Amino acid sequence: MKLLTGNDLVTGDVIWWAGNGWSRLVTDAVDVTAGADAIAKREEAARRVNGPYVVDAEAGVSGPVPRHIKERIRAAGPTVRPDLGIQAAETASESWVI
Repeated sequence: MKLLTGNDLVTGDVIWWAGNGWSRLVTDAVDVTAGADAIAKREEAARRVNGPYVVDAEAGVSGPVPRHIKERIRAAGPTVRPDLGIQAAETASESWVI
């Protein structure tokens, strides 16, 4: 499975391609194995994302899980202030265990 990720140009947030737009939640991400380059070029040209790139992932219980530790950290939010990251809304979830 391949996911498309980048950063939101307005907020700087990590975002994931959800099939019909971008989401801050990696659990909304869809497999972009076919067509990732075209989506990335179109979205970057439209200035909806900065520096889009493809990452390897695998299916998890609650949705896709990035395979590389760097991408898992990006999906979870800042490690120094977990209360400010995307994981703050998921405090009871085990999905953020790196």
